[in-house]
Amino acid sequence: MSKLESSTISRRTLLKLFSVGAIAGVTGYSRFTKPKPTLFQNDTLALPRILNQEKTVVVIGGGLAGLACAYELSQRGFVVTLLEKSPQLGGKIASWQIEAAGETFMMEHGFHGFFPQYYNLNSLVAELGINDNFQSLNFYSVVYHGDKYKPEIFRPSRSAFPWNIIDLAIASPNRFKWGINLTKIKHLQVFQAITGFQREKNYQRFDNISVADWVETEFPQGLYDLYFLPFAKSSLNAPDVMSVGELMQFFHFYFFGNPEGLAFNGTKDDMGTSLVQPIAKSIQKQGGKVITDANVSEILAQYGQINGVKYYVGSNQNNVAFTVKRNSAIADDKIEYFGAADEVFALPSGSQEAVSLTCTHQGCTVQKAADGKFHCPCHGAVFAADGKVLKGPAQRDLTKFKVVQRQDDEVQLLAANSTSGTPATIEADYYVFATDVPGVQQLFQRVNGDVNTTVRSQVEKLSIADPFAVCRFWFDRDFEWSQSNFTSLSGYQLTDSITLYHRIQQQFIDWAEKTGGSVVELHAYCYKEKEFPTQEALLTTFEKELYEIVPELQQAKVLHRELVNQHNFSGYPPNSYAERPETITAISNLIFAGDWVKMPFPCGLMERAVSSGLLAANEILYREGLQRRSLFSVNPEGMLQI
Repeated sequence: MSKLESSTISRRTLLKLFSVGAIAGVTGYSRFTKPKPTLFQNDTLALPRILNQEKTVVVIGGGLAGLACAYELSQRGFVVTLLEKSPQLGGKIASWQIEAAGETFMMEHGFHGFFPQYYNLNSLVAELGINDNFQSLNFYSVVYHGDKYKPEIFRPSRSAFPWNIIDLAIASPNRFKWGINLTKIKHLQVFQAITGFQREKNYQRFDNISVADWVETEFPQGLYDLYFLPFAKSSLNAPDVMSVGELMQFFHFYFFGNPEGLAFNGTKDDMGTSLVQPIAKSIQKQGGKVITDANVSEILAQYGQINGVKYYVGSNQNNVAFTVKRNSAIADDKIEYFGAADEVFALPSGSQEAVSLTCTHQGCTVQKAADGKFHCPCHGAVFAADGKVLKGPAQRDLTKFKVVQRQDDEVQLLAANSTSGTPATIEADYYVFATDVPGVQQLFQRVNGDVNTTVRSQVEKLSIADPFAVCRFWFDRDFEWSQSNFTSLSGYQLTDSITLYHRIQQQFIDWAEKTGGSVVELHAYCYKEKEFPTQEALLTTFEKELYEIVPELQQAKVLHRELVNQHNFSGYPPNSYAERPETITAISNLIFAGDWVKMPFPCGLMERAVSSGLLAANEILYREGLQRRSLFSVNPEGMLQI
């Protein structure tokens, strides 16, 4: 057996293999001394921290970005009002109550991991004193379909590049299948690209090509199968529509520029209980207002700035008629459809009353099923043909609208059940739009007045990733599992991860101890709607693949299934970086926050949302002459510069 085929391999050999021997001496300290986070925007400590005059801020969007922004500003003396369209705060990490297996549980949009390099999110957790709401998952596995690759195991680390790669190679059971040959120019270029991250140069070189196209030509196949594909999809963007520039940023933040390793924490309870509510309570404790179920009906603009926001709460509707065009993409002999995206209206033939297909739970667009009822594809609510709610978590009927006028392919609609002709109006010194992509695009459609055309164009061009689906199963028995309680999966048609909730969250641990059952969740990070056009197609495939992943469960009884489906995650397609909006806008008193905002330092997923919210707060603090919050990230540049 040759040396490279041996089960043991020396560090010197690995250093030569990865062409990092020349820099090993320079970076040797990182083997013994853990590098510190990089500070962004170092402010003078002489600046005051607390506002000494009244300034008001309206934050629209109660996800992590909006919550983080509202939290920081409320702590600094600003009068903050947070408006959230949904009944629950949290956005993509919201929680709501469901009935399953004869009991009540808190449901959410799937498992979320809190990585050690989430420096800004973790600093909020520490300030709120809620560290005990989280627990370590100790290690993290990636399991591959079939027998081509053995599972990869990732653990906490104290090593920065290049030692983290060397440690990975030493520990990896698949290291001889990586397929890297640095004598090939293409392979060397790949290695230099992923280890020599420089933000602007990175996007200039790689933002014009998709990940799928990039790996087509002479790319190390094992490297792609083992790391690039599963981690690319965990960004919630599919390889065929994700910019290589964005993937490089993602890899740098999560691995190559990160000395923390890939093990992470999970919440002991649902995300709403563990994180969202503590932030909201802190905002309210400082005098901030948090208004849920708030629908923005109009944004007043004049002279290059926002002058006010009109909104209504709950079922109250603005008593103003509006026009929508026919939707020819939906075919139905008995119903005409008008509008698009998350504002679709169903008008039965011959009727003068239309039903809004916007679910009253969290704003998803409901779909007509074979039984004639409207089903919410996101969280499972069911409505009758006339809009009456039949099954939660939605609590209100679908909104009805009277047809005021009809002309060609357009109808003018007016709320039929309006209980308040005048919406509430709020004015502020600053406005922060912190919604998801569909939300911010909808807000700009509600702007009444002139606003900067470049900003409007930037928002219109924002992309949405492929849909994300979660299916949680309750079974009547437990099973053996040797991998991590949250495990990434690769090579399956639909499923990208599995979570054993009955081993990580207390409500399910208690239920499992009492019943002997198990609660298992599967994720599909970015599936193609053409391949899975219906809820039944998703459920059938999820269940089929679950039995492949855990064969023991074929003998178990399914007590309940809960399907959650979202189509609102930010997309990062090729050629999108240059025109991506930044925190500061050309509208003088409007600030942006959200994971779709162009960030000045490496970050991803929840950390990207929180960091964008704190960055928005910092901009307002800066304008008021206050000390900005210290923000941190991993080393902003890779070791091997291109």
